Amino acid sequence: MKKKTFLIPVFPMLLTCFGGHLFAADEPSAANSSALSSSNGSKPNIIFILADDLGYNEVGVYGQDMIKTPFLDQLAAEGMRFAQFYAGAPVCATSRSVLMTGQHSGRTRVRGNAWPEDNGRQELYPEDITIAEVLKRAGYATAMIGKWGLGMPKTGGHPNKQGFDYFYGYLSQHHAHNFYPAYLWRNEEMVGLPNVVMPRGKGWIYGAGVASEPRVYAPDLFVEEALSFIDQNKDRPFFLYYPTNVPHSNNEATSIRRADGAEVPELGEYADKDWMLGAKRHAAMITLMDRDIGAMMKRLDDHGIADNTIFIFTSDNGPHRDHAEPMDFFEPAKPLYEWKMSLWEGGLRVPCIVRWPAVIKPGQVSDKVGYFGDFMSTFVEVAGQRSPRNLDSASLLPIWRGEPDKYEAPEFLYWEFHGRDVGMVALLDGRWKGTVRDDRPDHLELYDLKNDIGEREDVSEKYPKIAQRIRDFIPTARTESETWPPAVEVAW
Repeated sequence: MKKKTFLIPVFPMLLTCFGGHLFAADEPSAANSSALSSSNGSKPNIIFILADDLGYNEVGVYGQDMIKTPFLDQLAAEGMRFAQFYAGAPVCATSRSVLMTGQHSGRTRVRGNAWPEDNGRQELYPEDITIAEVLKRAGYATAMIGKWGLGMPKTGGHPNKQGFDYFYGYLSQHHAHNFYPAYLWRNEEMVGLPNVVMPRGKGWIYGAGVASEPRVYAPDLFVEEALSFIDQNKDRPFFLYYPTNVPHSNNEATSIRRADGAEVPELGEYADKDWMLGAKRHAAMITLMDRDIGAMMKRLDDHGIADNTIFIFTSDNGPHRDHAEPMDFFEPAKPLYEWKMSLWEGGLRVPCIVRWPAVIKPGQVSDKVGYFGDFMSTFVEVAGQRSPRNLDSASLLPIWRGEPDKYEAPEFLYWEFHGRDVGMVALLDGRWKGTVRDDRPDHLELYDLKNDIGEREDVSEKYPKIAQRIRDFIPTARTESETWPPAVEVAW
């Protein structure tokens, strides 16, 4: 495929208001700004890889021994991995909204997966401020390549209207089920592909379906686009947001045959394994993603910019149940309980690896608690910018710098979910997890994650004062939304 030319405009840097959005009045710290620049004065590049439905235990460095992820393991060896890091939600759209806005799932715009996807409930609005807008304001070239899920064509939620100079990929999450799509989007243009697709499932109107003649694998196009973007912006700060659709299942193909949901062009080293087909394909998807991450790592080395590039890898939520054969073959959430679409740790806790050679010492494992919303404050500080208002976000930079005692951890983290496991969750001091579910709105379940990571024992009666602190907090955590009512009307 012919490489694209990325025309990245340069924007004024002196405004206190950007795109009609108001930022906090605090001036950025000059000391922080200079400390985070390289020797030639440039701000660090940022590459943010977001896997789709990848479990806590599906990367080698987190304990997986059947699926091979050598480049992610290398990334962790050269940087830091978090032992207790959380997605924004147990499902994709909300989690991505939390990531983009730095607001938790009781305050961010998109608080659930919605149908249809262009009804206004699953899109960011023009007044929402994203990390891409903050970085663009700081002079970064910005690109989003992969799965968006926060705004359809001709809406204020389109990536080009949310801070991304360049976009290539899927707008619809249902379209992103299909790894051999008939088309993808480049900015606001629909670009046809040679795959022949049979429309299938309720998302067929957005491009969901099954390829009867699969010719071009979308993740292969994504990595080519990513490498081209790096090449053309190697001499200026850039932000590459790369939300792949791997290893999400093609749900429409799964409905035909379970293993077909794991769409992959080759089985590679798993071809001769004595495994069921779905397991082989699932492992191959992840290893091919790892290969593409390795290609990006090499390209940074080729250009001599790896030291001053923040390279982040994580997943949007816990593992899915769709095409795996058998479902728990790889123990994808071990040692956590449950899966995607649940408020248990298996739905919320995800792998998170960060490499930044100029700042992060190699081989670090952090036990500090963080979550998706924290990237907003982190990138604000990295870029030396003013912070947007009304965030639920703490900068992770002290942890990265090796000064964890300076990390200003929030007392509570909060989630709410409108889905299979409807409820609200508050995590106190990274240890005490309180959950109220819609089937029992008068009861708070309390789990001591320090001593019970599998959430087997409700200790609310054993620790009544802690339970009461969480009960007092949960009703105050959220803001009202016209489109997303409270997940639970608590009854205490």
